[in-house]
Amino acid sequence: QVQLVESGGGLVQAGGSLRLSCAASGRTFSKNAMGWFRQAPGKEREFVATINWSGGNTQYADSVKGRFTISRDNGKNTVYLQMNSLKSDDTAVYYCGGGRTGLTTRYAYHYDYWGQGTQVTVSS
Repeated sequence: QVQLVESGGGLVQAGGSLRLSCAASGRTFSKNAMGWFRQAPGKEREFVATINWSGGNTQYADSVKGRFTISRDNGKNTVYLQMNSLKSDDTAVYYCGGGRTGLTTRYAYHYDYWGQGTQVTVSS
């Protein structure tokens, strides 16, 4: 049983930065891939980034490449999303997910556990 809790969201101006955290409790996720997804009002949940069990492999949506960085600290059972050069289109609720396997995947249905989400609002 895994519980995930996101934090770090907030209001930021365009061009600014935020770092999101996702802390796991219960079972460790050290052998599972992790992912970040986001959902804006009236839109589908979309893939943002994923990282494999060890942190050696990552994958990003084209819309965030070069601006966002996913990382993990298995010793702390925590995954991060560093977001730089934020745009208004990045405004959404951000969710972290725990993967079914240790391999990166961009598909939401490959994730078994989800956090409650944290709101990111980018103003201009």
